[in-house]
Amino acid sequence: MDDQQEYQELLEKYKRKMKEELGQDIKVTPKIKETPEIISREYKQFKEELYPTHYSWYEKACRFSENILKIKPDPKKHAELEKYINLCHLNLTPSGAYSFAILAPIVVIIFGALLFYTLTGMFFFIYLFFLVGAILIVVLQKLPIFLGNSWRMKASNQMVQCVFYVVTYMRHTSNLERAVEFASNHLAPPISLDLKKVLWDIETEKYSSIKESLNAYLQTWTEWNKEFVEAFNLIEASLYEGSEERRLIVLDKSLDVILEGTYEKMLHYAHNLKAPLTILHMLGIILPILGLVILPLIVSFMTGGEGSSPLSIAIYISTLYNLVIPVTVFYLGKMILSRRPTGYGDTDSSEENPELKKFKNILVPLGKNKQFQVNPFFIAILIFAIAFTLGLSPLILHTIDPSFELQVGNFKLMGYVCPPDKPACDVLDKIGPYGVGSTILSILFTLGIGLSFGAYYSLRSKNVFKIRKKTRELEEEFSSALFELGGRLGDGVPAELAIAKVAQSMEGTTSGDFFNIVEKNIVKLGMGLKEAIFDPRVGALTRFPSKVIDSSMKVLIESVKKGPKIAARALLSMSRYIKEIHKVNERLKDLLADVISSMKSQIAFLTPAIAGIVVGITSMVTLILTRLSEQLQNFAAKGQEMGGMDGMLQIFGIGMPTFYFQLIVGIYVIQITWILTKISSGIENGEDKLGEKYLLGKNMISSVMLYCILSTVVVFLFGAFASKILTGSLS
Repeated sequence: MDDQQEYQELLEKYKRKMKEELGQDIKVTPKIKETPEIISREYKQFKEELYPTHYSWYEKACRFSENILKIKPDPKKHAELEKYINLCHLNLTPSGAYSFAILAPIVVIIFGALLFYTLTGMFFFIYLFFLVGAILIVVLQKLPIFLGNSWRMKASNQMVQCVFYVVTYMRHTSNLERAVEFASNHLAPPISLDLKKVLWDIETEKYSSIKESLNAYLQTWTEWNKEFVEAFNLIEASLYEGSEERRLIVLDKSLDVILEGTYEKMLHYAHNLKAPLTILHMLGIILPILGLVILPLIVSFMTGGEGSSPLSIAIYISTLYNLVIPVTVFYLGKMILSRRPTGYGDTDSSEENPELKKFKNILVPLGKNKQFQVNPFFIAILIFAIAFTLGLSPLILHTIDPSFELQVGNFKLMGYVCPPDKPACDVLDKIGPYGVGSTILSILFTLGIGLSFGAYYSLRSKNVFKIRKKTRELEEEFSSALFELGGRLGDGVPAELAIAKVAQSMEGTTSGDFFNIVEKNIVKLGMGLKEAIFDPRVGALTRFPSKVIDSSMKVLIESVKKGPKIAARALLSMSRYIKEIHKVNERLKDLLADVISSMKSQIAFLTPAIAGIVVGITSMVTLILTRLSEQLQNFAAKGQEMGGMDGMLQIFGIGMPTFYFQLIVGIYVIQITWILTKISSGIENGEDKLGEKYLLGKNMISSVMLYCILSTVVVFLFGAFASKILTGSLS
C-alpha cells in the first residue's frame, strides 16, 4: 500500500467518525503545497516598531520623485547610497533619493522666491532661495548617508550591551539562537530590531541556521565596528569548545575584546576631536560674536544710503545670523557626531515602560491616589503667547495709533523718527522703534521663546530623568549586590532567603531598597520570586526601570531553575561584567572631559554674556546716532551754512533699531544654545534622547535668562550714559 492510498483511507475513516459525532458531512479541501504563514512574536513586533517609523514622507517623496525624474547616480555613489539605505532599512532606491534631491530644491526655489518677492518686492529673496536650493541639493543627496549614520550611531551605542546580554545568557545555556533572542528582547531599537531581523531571516528560510544569518548581519559592521564582529566570532567559537572551563574563558574574552576596542576607538576619537571642534567654535561662534561687536557701526553707515532702510538691513542680517550660520554650525556638528565610535547611549525608559509615560506630564494631585496630568506643551504655548504679545507690542501699538508715544525721563517707549533723507516726514513715514522701552520689550520676546522651549523640555524630561538618576545609583552599586547575592546562593541558600539576607545587609542603600521591595512582595503579598520582581503593578522593577537590572534578574530566574550553584556562577560573572562596563564608561568620560567642559562653558556663559553686552553697546550707539541725526536735520532745516552737511546726512545714517537687532541676536543665542547642547550631549552620551532633552531644558533656561538679564542691565546703563553725554554736549 503506497502513501497516497494510506492517506485516503485515513481521511475517509476520520470523515465517517466526524459525521457520526457532528451529524453532517465534512468537506476537506485537497492537500496542496503552500507556504506556511509565519506569525512569530519577534517579527510582528519587528513590523510594528520598524515599518511605521520608516514608511515616512521621505520614502514616499523619493518614490514620487523617481517616477517623475528617474535620475540615477554614478555607480560609485549608487553603491554608497545603497549601503546606507540598507543599513537603516529605508524602503527606497538610490535613484529615488537622487531624484528627490533635485525635485525638492526646484520646488523650494520657484515657490519660495515667488512668494517672498510678491510679499516684499525685494530681489534679495530670489537670490536667497537660489542659494538655499543649491545647498538643499547637496544636503538631500547625502540625506540617506546622514540617516544611516544616525542609525549606526544609535546601534553602536548598544553594542557593548548586546554582547553583554548574549554572553550572560550563554554562560548558563550554550544556545546561540536563544541568546540572540534574549538580547533582542532586552535591548532597545534599533539594534533589537536588527537582531529580530536575524531571527526572522531564519524563520523565513532565507538562511538555514543562526550562524549564517548572524554572519550575514555582521558583514554590515565589518567596516565600522570590527571589535563587535570579533566578539561575536568568539561567541560562536565557544559553541565548539569541548570543556566547560574553556567555553567560559572564550565567552569572557569576547566581552573583553569589545570593551578594550571601544576604549581604544574612543581614545582616538577624543584626540582627533580638538581640531574640528576648534573650527566649529571659530567659524560658528567666535567670529560671528566678534562680528556682532562691529556690526552696529557697519549698520549705521549702511542705513545712510538711498534704498538701504533699517528694515531691509535687518532682513539681511537675520538671514546671515538666523539661517546661514546656524545651518552651518549644525551641519559641522552633525559631521563631528557621525564619526563618533561605539559608546554607551542610554534609552528613554518611559518609551519602553508605559507606566512611566505619565511622568512626562505635570502631575497635579487631586485627592487620594488621583492625579491630573497637564501636558507641558500647553504651558510652553501660554508662555510664548504672553511673550509674543508683550515683545511685539511696540509694532502693534504703532499699527493701531502711529502717533502714540510714551516717555519716562530720557527714555522713550516707541522712539519712531523720520528718515535722514526726509527731515519733515509724515507720522506714517517714520521708522523705528528706536526707543529704549521697545528694546526692553523685545528682550521679553526673546526671553519668552527661550523659556517656552526650556520649560517644555525641562517639564517633559525632569521627572523621568530623576527616575533614571535613581536607577543609575542602583546600577553603580548593583555589581556589589550581585556579588553578595551570588555568594549566598553559592552556599546553597534558596534564592528567596538569599535576597532577604542581602536586603538586610545592604539596608540604607539603593540596592538594599530594591531587594527589600522584592522581599516584601514575597512575604506580605505571597508572590513568587518572578512576580515579586517583574509584576507590572508592584514589582521591584517598576521603581527601578533599568535594562541591566532587568536582564540580571531574568538571568537569575532562569539560572535558579538549574540550581543555586549555577545561579551563583551566573550572578558572579554578571557582577564582574557590570563593574568592567562601568569602569570603561568612566574612562571614556574622562577622555572627553576637556572637550565637553569647553562646550559647556560656551553654552552656559560666553555666548549669552558676549551677545548681551553687544546688544547694550548697539543700543548706546543707536541712541547716539538717532540724536545726532535729529540735530543734523534741525540744522539743515534752519538753513544754516555748514560745509558738507548734505553729504553727511546721506552718508551718516541712524542705524538699525535695537528692537530688531536684539530680536536677531536673541534668536541667534537660542539657536546656538540648542545646537551646541545637542552636539555636546551627542559627543558625551551618544544617542541619548532623554539626557538631551533634560540638558536642552536646563541650558535653554539658564543661557537665555543670563542673556536677557545682561542685555537689560547693559541697555539701561549704556542708555543712561549716552543720554547724559548727549544732553550735555547738544544742549
